[in-house]
This record gives sequence, structure tokens and C-alpha cells, in this order.
Amino acid sequence: MANSKGLEEAWILLKEHWFIAPASQQIPRTPVYSALRLFLSPLLRPFLRWSIHGVNNIPRKGPTILAANHVSHIDPIAIIAAARRTTHYLAKDGHFSNPLTRLVMTSTGQIETIREQGGNDALSSAATVLVNGRALGIFPEGTRSKRTEAPYLLPGKTGVARLAAAHPEASVIPMALIGAREIMAPKTHKWPRLWRRLSIVSGKQINWLEWLGNEGGGDYTAEKLEQLAGQEEHEIRAELARLYRRFTDQLMATLAALGAP
Repeated sequence: MANSKGLEEAWILLKEHWFIAPASQQIPRTPVYSALRLFLSPLLRPFLRWSIHGVNNIPRKGPTILAANHVSHIDPIAIIAAARRTTHYLAKDGHFSNPLTRLVMTSTGQIETIREQGGNDALSSAATVLVNGRALGIFPEGTRSKRTEAPYLLPGKTGVARLAAAHPEASVIPMALIGAREIMAPKTHKWPRLWRRLSIVSGKQINWLEWLGNEGGGDYTAEKLEQLAGQEEHEIRAELARLYRRFTDQLMATLAALGAP
């Protein structure tokens, strides 16, 4: 416990290099989302061939990052169903372009991002979710995989690691979606084939500091972090970039090990 506390205090020394300022927008209220979870989900569950594994690995409260592979339009719905807690996704501004879709997106807790403003704007919006102790759904690949043959899993982008590092108390949960592509493949199926099987597997949670202090992860001690904090800015940023890439690569390897195709 003392070592963990020392690592946390040493990580704070580097805050100016990893801090992500939350966006100014408010987290939308989710009355429709809550009603769907309460009434519609129990009615549909017996008719769907969906199996959910490892649900106890997902915290019922507190800042949480649900990181999954992305092969189908149904993926956010599958994660929301498996998480059993309100989960917020970042959605491109095109989904908010008309009153009907805007109503659906805002009432289910999704957050508008403007792609022209770049990745930092999206990270700030994601930080708003975590600062408020909510669950954030994220696809580390950054886009839906359009590969036509397995393996479909793409290399991960480091945004998920940057968010984990900026919120070291947040739980990161790897989630593998197995069968989603058979339900609704990109550019192939116009409507979801809900009779097909889908497995959603949640792995064990970890947070940034646990990973950072693990020999198989970041392999850092408080003393090494203090030494890093005393280096030149370009050296610090280069080392953080290396850690972000290592965290992301290990997360993607975990998704593959959980069965992500």
C-alpha cells in the first residue's frame, strides 16, 4: 500500500505532461436510456442469443473505461447491454445533425464531438465523463475494422492509454465482442441478424498505476518516476509516448486473448 501511495505521489509530479482538461459540456441526462434498460432489455433478452461473461469484473460505480474491439454497428449496444450501467460514448457530430437523431443520442447519454477540432477535443469530452465518475465506452482501434478476413483486430491508438494515465484511479476493462460481425458486418448487412450468436467477454480490471508499477507493465517505481520528472521536457514526452504505446499494445493483446477475432 505504501509503495502504491508513493507511486501515485510521484506520478503527480508529471501532471503537467499527462493532464487532460475536461470539456465544458455537461453530461446529458438519460431518462430514455434508463427506461430502455429497465423495461425493454428484460423483454428482449430471452429472444437474443447473447451470452455475457465476466460481468462482475465491471465496477457498478466510479470512473470506468470499457475498451472493446470494434467490428460492427451493434458494438456500442452490446457493450451497454453487458455493462449494466449507464455507459457514455463519444459520437461524431453527424449523428446530431437532425432533431430525431439528436434526441436519440442525447437522451441515451452520448456526447457530441466535432472531428474537425481534432483528437484533443475528443479526449477532453471523454475526460468529462471520467471526472464525473461515469462509465466511458471506447474502441481503442479508433474506427470499425473493415478487414474482410480474420484477424479483424486493428492496432490500437494510444488515446485509451492517455485517458487511463490522466485518470489513474479509473478502472480499465477489456471487453471482447465475439460474433458481432456475423450479426451485422460493415457494408454487408443492412439490418442486424439478431438470431446469430454473440458473446461478450469482460476481462479483469486494471488501473494505470497498477499497470505502471507492474514488472510486466510499465515497470516503474516511485524513484524512477521522480528521476523522469527531473529530465528535459522532450525526454519526458518521449518516455510517456513509449508507455502509452506499451499500455495500448498490451490492452489489444488482452482483447485478442479474450477471443476478439
